[in-house]
Amino acid sequence: MNDILEPGMIVRHPGAPEWGEGQVQSRIGDRITVNFAEAGKQVIDGRRVTLELLRWN
Repeated sequence: MNDILEPGMIVRHPGAPEWGEGQVQSRIGDRITVNFAEAGKQVIDGRRVTLELLRWN
């Protein structure tokens, strides 16, 4: 799933719903940088976490 993510897509971290919705900033290999509404910029290891795609913004 993470391999389809592109900048601008809106996602949610399934293990941290309190972070709110996040916008993908970049994806380089398995490193996904997301700017979350309540947690700011986070770098996600795509090998460990599958982000939930909410919508394309």
